Formats: sequence, C-alpha cells, structure tokens
Amino acid sequence: MLRVKGGSRPPWVGLGAAAWVQIASGNSFTFPLYSHSLKSVLGFDQRQVTLLGVANDIGENLGLLPGLACNKFPPWIILLVGSFASFLGYGLLYLAISDTLHSLPYLLLWFGLVIAANSSAWLTTAVLVTNMRNFPASRGSVAGILKGYGGLSGAVFTEIYSIVLHNSSTKFLSFLAIGIPVICFSMMFLVRPCTPATGDDPAEQYHFLFVQCSSVILGVYLLSTTILGNIRPFSETVSYILVAVMILLLMAPLAVPLKMTLCPSRGSKSDSPQQRVGSSEILAEGKDENAEPLLASSSAGTLGSFNDQDDLSEVAELLALGEGAVKQKKRRPKRGEDFKFTEAIVKADYWLLFFVFFVGVGTGVTVLNNLAQIGIAQGEHDTTTLLSIFSFCNFVGRLGGGVVSEHFVRTKTIPRTVWMTCTQTIMLVVYLLFAYAIKGTLYPAVAFLGVCYGMQVSVMIPTVSELFGLKHFGILSNFIALGNPIGAFLFSAMLAGNIYDKEAAKQHGIGLLASGVSCVGPNCFKLTFFILSGVCAAGIILSTILSLRIRPVYQMLYAGGSFRLPQTSSTSTH
Repeated sequence: MLRVKGGSRPPWVGLGAAAWVQIASGNSFTFPLYSHSLKSVLGFDQRQVTLLGVANDIGENLGLLPGLACNKFPPWIILLVGSFASFLGYGLLYLAISDTLHSLPYLLLWFGLVIAANSSAWLTTAVLVTNMRNFPASRGSVAGILKGYGGLSGAVFTEIYSIVLHNSSTKFLSFLAIGIPVICFSMMFLVRPCTPATGDDPAEQYHFLFVQCSSVILGVYLLSTTILGNIRPFSETVSYILVAVMILLLMAPLAVPLKMTLCPSRGSKSDSPQQRVGSSEILAEGKDENAEPLLASSSAGTLGSFNDQDDLSEVAELLALGEGAVKQKKRRPKRGEDFKFTEAIVKADYWLLFFVFFVGVGTGVTVLNNLAQIGIAQGEHDTTTLLSIFSFCNFVGRLGGGVVSEHFVRTKTIPRTVWMTCTQTIMLVVYLLFAYAIKGTLYPAVAFLGVCYGMQVSVMIPTVSELFGLKHFGILSNFIALGNPIGAFLFSAMLAGNIYDKEAAKQHGIGLLASGVSCVGPNCFKLTFFILSGVCAAGIILSTILSLRIRPVYQMLYAGGSFRLPQTSSTSTH
C-alpha cells in the first residue's frame, strides 16, 4: 500500500480538486448528445447505436486495471492514464464524425469508444479511492459528494454543448478530447493521500454540508439555464457569462481548505492521541503488510465501537503488530475487516451486492442509452432537456443516497442496501409508466429514474468499503461496477435495440431491419420495459435478503446509535 507523505496537508484540498476531476469523469454520460450524429452521419441502425452505447458502458466500468494500479502507483499517474485514454478515444470519434477520416470500420469506432469512456474509470478510481482513505470516518458523505459531481457532469457538459458549442457534436467531441486532459493536468498534483481525517473536528460536518449545498445550487443552476436556453436561445455574451458563473460554482468546494488556511480553528483536534496513532501508523515505513493504518484501513477498526475488553485487546494487538513485537496470525477476515479480492469473491454477500447493483444500474443505463429514442417515440424531440433532467436527478440521487444512508446508518444502524430496495421498487413503477407511455408522465418518469439510478451508485460504494475494508477497495468496487456494462449489453443491446428496430421496420413496412429508421409510439419499448420491471422485482427480493444478512454487521460497526471513532483506542497504548 502506498505510504502517505506530507501528513500535515489537509485532505479538503484533494476533495475540492476531486470534484473537478469527477466532473471530467462524467464524459460517459454524454453519449446521448452525440449518438444521433453517429446514427445520421455514419448511417448506423439502432442496434449498432445501442452496441456503441454498450461500448460506452463497458469502458466506463472496466475498472479492474485502475483498481489494481491505485495500490501500486500515486493518484497522479492514474489520472495521467485517464487523460491519455480520453484524448485518444474521443479524438478518434471526432475524426470519424467530422469526416476527416473516411469509412472507419465500425469495430474500430467501437473500441475507440471503449477507450474514451474508460478514461472515466481511471479518473473516478483515482479520486474516489484517495478520498475514501483520506476521510475513512465519513465514507457515505464522501461517496455521495464525489459520485454526485460525477452525475452532475452530464448537466455541465450539456450546458457547454448547448450554450457554448451550439449543439455541434463535432465541436463537442473535440472539446472532450482536449478539455478532459486539461482539467486532469491542472488537478492531478492536488489529489494525493493525506493524514486521514478522524471525524473528531466538529467543524467537519459543516464543511461537508457546505460542499453538499453548493453542489445542489450548482445543479439547480445548470438545470434552469439549460431549460431556459432551450426555450429562448441566449446571446453569445450572455452564454459566456452563464458559463463563467458555472465555473465559479464549481470552485465552491475549494472554499473549505481556503477558509481552514485563513481562519484555522483554535480547538482543532488534529493533534489528539487518536490522530497521532493514525498518523504514525500511516507513515510507518516497511510495515505495509503487518500494520494497517487504524484510520485508513480496516472498517472494523475505524467504525466499530470499542466497548469491551476483547476490543481493547484487539487494538493492543494491532499496535503491537505495528511495532513488530508479535507475528501476525493468518486467519480469514471477518465482515468489516480488510478482504483481498480472492477472499471477497467467495462470499455470498459480495455476490448478492453484485447482482443487486447489476439490476439497478443495468436497467437504468438501458434508459439512458436509449433516452433520445425513447423521447422521440413518445413525441418529445428535445432530448437535450431530457438528458439535463436525468443528469440533475441522477446527481440528486447520488448526493442524497450518501446523505440519507449516512444519517440512518449512524442513528438507526440501518444497512445502506435498504435504500437500494426502496429505489428499485420505485424503478419498477417507473418502467411500467414508460411501457404504457401515458401522456404527461415522460418527464416525471425520467426524473424519478435519475434519482433512483444515482442512489444505486452512491450506496454501493460505501457498502463495499464497510463490508470488505478499504485496503483493496479499488478493485472490489470496480468489479461490482461491471454490473453496469453487463446490464447494458443484455438489456440495451440485446433486448431494447432489437425490439426497437423490429418495431421500426414493421411501422415502415420493411421486412428487414433498416438503418436510419425511427420508431414512434409506445410499442417501440413496451416489451422492453415490461421485462425490465420483472428484473427489478427480482432485484427487490435479492436486496431484501442482503439487507437482512448484513444487518448484524452494521449493528457492530455503528453500535451506540451514532457514529464516532473509537475513544478508548488511544488509552490502550498507555
């Protein structure tokens, strides 16, 4: 594991920079903005477009390699690889749509989109793993904020696409190829490991609240300006003013470290015995395998309430291991401790979480990949507004999932996966609304689906870290994230794309599938949404079983009714 250097540096600088990187990492959400150009300019049919959507989802969630790399290389190298992938992949798509390179093979474009979207996996892994370790006591809040900004990125890119680039897919792809590397190069040296925050500072919760509120203000601003811009186009001067305001709002998270620098609190607990124990463990040289940082590694060590003699003995043993006084006994980890990847994949809870996540995001991303066609089928041609609504509500779900699950897990020890059950129940109803295409339900259905989809993502991430630890969190969470592209392939490409093309051919009296033919009416996706609602019913059952299984784990990790770091661990060293 990487050693932390420069321990006195506050982790809030990295969190503020990570918000910008997360905005850049949301490039995969922009597929609906240029998918119509792939269909019209290159002459693809809907099945080919949905297969490109699958390539987009595969690239976004193919995070096993960055998951392994994050334990061997510093974050700036991970960000550098992501920047290169973005430049290469989106640059190729730009050359194809601009007709600079003629008649590029479909398979080459497919792999180009995989590489382009894979930049998202590298960028997200770098900032998420680093900040989860920098804030081990506030995992839900950190996951909600960072994944929230990632979800909001779709609205940020839509704002740039519609206001600055005037709905030009060619200019937008060139912007992605160049703009994402520029952002990463600007922020890569600010995102790095620091001395973990213990959660003892009473001002910390207000700092999180400030960042959360500023992100909500940004989301409302983006949604309103996008909708107003579609109703009445802005002048060029006004457009650039609106973008400038957006950039200022994006800089809001950096106000926290600035405030801490200019106005340091007198009652800071950064020098408390607990913090010193955590810092000494993290900065220890040559003890990577035998001594895990008490604050940045084991979930049980970080989250548990040490209220009996056995707990005190365990802390004493950990400290002794750190000093090399005793040899570590090899035993299988318990839930809440650090699992290796090979140890986690044989656990039923890990696979239950995988399948629950697969159902939630796999069905949700099917709607996202076909959002433009769903809107057109229901008589709504302004797909930019639909994407803005989905992106904003996706952000609300991601941020809200972190906040709500964090609140109830601290106060009621309710497992976070309960909220996956609730949102998948709502998704089942939403898919039925899509299937019947009832007039006036399109926008509310897209909004509810965005919230539910976002909550699946922000709940899964801290759940993995709490059940299986932070040491190998990168690869463990990225493996579960593969449920997204698998779901996209099964539900979007194999199911929705084929049904859509067959219905379009039937409407136009064509015996075979034809490219460039649009389908209109509820029958275009009705069967697809009936199947998705049935899949969600299975997901509800699985998530209920998972929540019941892991309830004792959360009662152990958050015993006492409210979250706090172990108060007796420091006394055990005396």
